[in-house]
Parts: sequence; C-alpha cells; structure tokens
Amino acid sequence: MKSVCITLCLLVTSVIFAQETPKNQDNSSTTTDKTNELSEVTVYGNKKQYLKVESDKTTINVRDNAMLNSGSSLEAVKKIPGVITSPSGSITLNSKGVTIYIDGAPSSLSGTDLQNYLATLPANAIEKVELIYNPGASYDANSSGSIINIVTTTKRKKGINASFNINYNFNKYQKPSPQILLNGKVKDLSWQTMIGYNYIDGENKTQNDQIFTSFTPNERLVQKNLSVTTNRNFYFRTGTNYKLSEKSNLLFNYNLNVANDRFVNESSTVGSSIDYTNNSLAKNKNNNHELSLQYKTKLDTIGRTLDITAFSNFFDKRPTTTSSGQNNGDATFYNGKTDFKLANHYLKYDFAIPFNKIDFSLNTGGKFNSIDVTDNGIYNLNTATNSVTDFDYKETNLAFYVEARKKIKKFNFTAGVRFEDYKVNRTAVQDGDETKINFKNTNFFPNVSALYEVNENINIAASYSKKIRQADYNLLDPNNFANFDQYNTSNGNPFLDPTFFDNFELKMTAFQFVQLGGNYTIAKDASYFIFNAKSGETVSNQTFQQFDQMKTLSLFASFPVPLDYFFKGKEEFQKRMNNMDKMNYIFFNVNYIKYTAEGYDFSFNTKPILNYSAQAQFILPWEIKNTMSYFILPKGTWEIYQITKPIQQFDISFSRDFLNKNLKIGVHCFDVFNTNEVNALVSSPNLETKFYQKQDTRTFRLSLTYNFGNLSLKKENTEINIEKNQSGGGFVK
Repeated sequence: MKSVCITLCLLVTSVIFAQETPKNQDNSSTTTDKTNELSEVTVYGNKKQYLKVESDKTTINVRDNAMLNSGSSLEAVKKIPGVITSPSGSITLNSKGVTIYIDGAPSSLSGTDLQNYLATLPANAIEKVELIYNPGASYDANSSGSIINIVTTTKRKKGINASFNINYNFNKYQKPSPQILLNGKVKDLSWQTMIGYNYIDGENKTQNDQIFTSFTPNERLVQKNLSVTTNRNFYFRTGTNYKLSEKSNLLFNYNLNVANDRFVNESSTVGSSIDYTNNSLAKNKNNNHELSLQYKTKLDTIGRTLDITAFSNFFDKRPTTTSSGQNNGDATFYNGKTDFKLANHYLKYDFAIPFNKIDFSLNTGGKFNSIDVTDNGIYNLNTATNSVTDFDYKETNLAFYVEARKKIKKFNFTAGVRFEDYKVNRTAVQDGDETKINFKNTNFFPNVSALYEVNENINIAASYSKKIRQADYNLLDPNNFANFDQYNTSNGNPFLDPTFFDNFELKMTAFQFVQLGGNYTIAKDASYFIFNAKSGETVSNQTFQQFDQMKTLSLFASFPVPLDYFFKGKEEFQKRMNNMDKMNYIFFNVNYIKYTAEGYDFSFNTKPILNYSAQAQFILPWEIKNTMSYFILPKGTWEIYQITKPIQQFDISFSRDFLNKNLKIGVHCFDVFNTNEVNALVSSPNLETKFYQKQDTRTFRLSLTYNFGNLSLKKENTEINIEKNQSGGGFVK
C-alpha cells in the first residue's frame, strides 16, 4: 500500500510539474555595468522556492520559511527532510553520518560542543542549508558520508538597514532572546552585523535500567537523573565584502560566542543493597572566536576562477562540577574541573578551469589544516589527593585534489581523486601514567559519478566515494565527562582508530522537488557511543567503542503533493507556482534503513527501521500562513541501539506579515503532544541498559521581527559565488 501511494503521488506530481516547470537556465558568469553582478549563481532561479532538489545536493531556503527561521540553527537542521537525530544525539542524513560546514568551511567543534554552538546560532541568520549527499574530491575526505552546509545570510542593501527580532519561549520557564541585525552598502563596501543574546532554561530527565551480567545472580541498578539547565549566550557576528575590481572580491568575517551555562542535577541509584542519592552543580563557561578571510576572483572571460580561504577558530571551555552524595548514610563526593582549549587554522584554494566548447571542466585545489587541543582535568574523589588527567591532541592535514567533469550527449561524468596526509599525535597522562599514540594516514580518496538526463526534468545519477572520519576530540578525550558519581563515569577513548567509508548511491531526481533512491555504506572500524562495565564492578561507564564493520542500506523517497492543483484548480495553481508564499502543499519524506554490524553480539533481534516525515504549508484567511511539521521514527534497530518506543514530534506555526511586510509576527508550538522521548536498549559485555531520555521539548514561542530602512531598494551584489558543480560543462546546469 505504501509503495502504491508513493508511486501515485510521484505520477501526479510529474504530470503537474511537467506542464509548469521550465528547464533550468544556464547561470554562467556575466558582467553588467548596471548591477555589477559577477558570476552569481542564484539558487532558486526566477521562482521563489523553499526547496530545490538536484542530482548532487538539495537546497533548503531557511530565511523565508517561518517553521525553520524562528528558533536556533540546530532546531532548523533537525526539521529538514532526510535529517534524523539518533538516540545518541548525532545527526544523520539519509542514514549517513554528517559533517557540519558553515559558509563552506568544516566546523572544528564536535559532539555536545557543536550542538551547543548550533543551538546558540539563530536560524534567522541562515540564508539556506545545502544537503550534499555524496561529496566529491573538492570537499574534505574527513566527511564520513554527507555534508550539511549552513550558509549564513549575505543580504546587503544601499544605505543602512536594520532588523530587530525577539523570541519569547514558554515552557515551565519563560525567557526572551533578543537580536538586532544591521546591514548596508556604501560604494564598493557592503557589511553586516548581528548582535544577540539567548537566555534559555530547560529540563532533561534520564533513566538507566541496567543489569550487570558478570554477577551471579545478575545485579540490577535503576539510575534516575533530573537536570535543570540554564543556557546564557551572547553572540556577535560581523562581515564585510569589498569589491576590489569588476572581477574580484575580498570578504572578511568575525564571529564571537560567549556562553555561561549552569546545570543542576538530582540523581539516584537504587539496587538490591544500594540506595544512593547525589546532588551536583556544574558550571561551564566557554568562548568561541572565528575569523575568516576569503578572496574570490574571476580570472578571464571564459570562466576561470580562483577562490582562496583562510580560517581560524579559537575555542575554550572551563566546566566545573561540585558533587555531594549520600550512600546508605555514608557521605561520598566526586568533584572535578577541566581547562579545555582548541585552536584550528585552515587555509585552502580552489581553481576552476572550464572548457565550454567541449563541455569539459577541471577543478583543482589544496588545503592545509592544523588542530591543537589541550585539556587538563583535576578530580577530587573524596580522597586526600587529587587525580589529574592531561590530554593533548595535535593534528595536521595536507590535501590536494583534482576533479574532472565531462558531458557527452545526455551523460555527465565526474571523476576525481583527493590526496590526504594526516599526522596525529595523542597524549594522555593520568596520575603520572603516560599513554602516547602517534600515527600517520596517507591515502588517496577517489570519487566517480555518472548522471543521465532522461529529459529536461528527470535525471538518474550513480556515484561512489571513499571517505575517512578521524576520531575527533569529543570521542578521544578522557576528560570528556557529562554526569558522574561513584556508579557512573563518562570519558572518551584515546585508542580509537579512524573510520574508513565506502559510499555507493543511486538516485533519481525530478522537477526540482522529487527524489527517489538509495545508498549503501560500508564503514570499517566504526565508532559508537555505548555503556559498558568492568567485570565484577557495578559502575556504568559512558564511552565510545570501535566495531569491526557496519553496513548500512538506506532507501529514500521525497515528493510533494501540490494541494492547490486539487482544491483550487489548474488556473489558480499556475498563478501560485510563481510565488511559493501563496502555495498550499505537503512535502513527504520516507526512509528505510537497515544496519548490519560485524564484531558485535546483540542481546536482541535486529530489524530494519522506517522513518516518516512531512512538512506542510497552508494559506489561511487574512493572509495567515500556517506551517506544520511531523516526524516519526518507529521501533527498530538504529545502528547498535534498539528503539523500543516510537520517537515522534508534531510542530505547528502561524505567522503573518504587517506594515508592507516590515513587521512579521509568529506563534509557534513545538512538540505539541509532548511525545518526543527516547526509549532504547543498548547491550555490551557485562552490561545491558534500558535507556530513557525526556527533554521538555514541548515549547511555545512568540517571535517578532521588525525591519527598518528602505527595503524596496534593489540589491546590488558584490559577491562572486563559485559553485563547483556549475563550473564548465561537466554537470547539468
């Protein structure tokens, strides 16, 4: 029945859009005296679209989507079709691991640090999000399987313009998050500055029902934790774009995030002879500085371009935990603090050489990247002396790539290879005992793809790529603690090896909205979050463990149902096709996922899992726009976790424009039925864990945005946006 419905929707949509959707136009590089537009690639063409599906990526418009642009970047990313958050909190795209890029550069943060950063980056700072499913040689090989590129807003207009935005969140707590955006353009210099403050309170409940199997009989502990979090974050983002000449631009960006977070925990552990309670207070102050300088130039009239980017990131955090516990009348303490610092430097260049007469293009480039991490931890375990753990991580990466594209009639071929040279040094010193791990990885990472144009609206593409994922500091650092007491510990695993991926994909795309396909990934030495325990100890440790091989089969389908065609008639539908703000539609996404693990014995029977999601827009009377979003992840096996209860969420939003669209007011409710919770089973040697987590995801939000300035002025672009898949004749325009 499901396949029949999907096929029917595809056929209906094909008929509709075959009549109404024109062929994509060639956005080749042009220079005009009137507007000074240089090689700009317009993502949405002449029609305003919220979503565009291409053979190698999908682009989501965030700035004009009321459901996505009212909260944080993390909230926006999680609502995108095909994006699924696993029970461990990691983000996947069509079941493949994800690397987060921001404005074309990979983020150096990972784990909870990355999620916290995205949670403090406002979604209305995002212009669009690009989902890159099987990235080629021009992207870092350290991208596991797919990339989510968050492109921040670059809108500049003459004079000085301003936008004031405030979000007011309601759950058990009520906190405002104000923001002001200033932008303008004076002669050849355009600029933008965003200043804001987030103040968010929330709760997180967890319960681990754990059976320690090394005892006879088994020992069972039920551990509960309630955490009340306070996140206070100030951010300052500024950028300038100076047009050096008719063919070149210089861009500079500086971003600052300063956070002061607080966590109050109440936990208990109950067993046959254990009755333990623990209260703790954790504080975490962190600073994140990002600086980037980018030079873009068009070298000649045939389209050769050079793009040079320099990027530096400095991040530090100082978490401290004060804990006091009571165990059957005996007081116990487990306190700790760390001093973490990260410095990341990134330099790359990209050179595009098109040969338009023979439908051939060549891209080449290189990069050098260095990451330096230090983390010093001091712990007091209610003893006379402190325990000390020092962790140092240094990585350098030199890379070069070449990628060729060729068009032969209806076929488009791409072939490339990337050379990556990694040097990684890890040192962990715990109470004087040193562990040093040094290794080098020098590898070639090929990619190849072929695309067949069935007609002007339908393409079929197949691709293969080889990737690597270096174990990041979040997985390695022994000081990586979250919540700990005498029955719980949390730390990274410094012995993890890199994971190598072989990614295969076959996909059909149609009419810029429809995609149907599948991918198959083989991951060697895959690392996953797990609970484990030593034999004879009732201490549960949260860490990361390597598995010999993980094979993933994913089948997916995304398609729209244009409601206006059925309810408004063909004539009215044709009018609304040119303005997505006036369209009524439902966009469906279905994903079938099957994991096969080697080198791991499950205590449960594994089975595939299905994910369903839908996003809808309805235009109500009085020009009120209603958007709704729903997803459900039913029971099944996700990676190494058995989901025992469906994970689901329903969101609804109402918004309206006033005062000639200068004032925007929205009312939003997230997780309306309060059903988003995780119930999963995790097994490992000596330990079986039933994991439960419930955050206060049901939240009400009021959003208000007011724009100042003359917004009717025509935008004069000073950017040269170079999209590699548009260079030359090697790919469909």
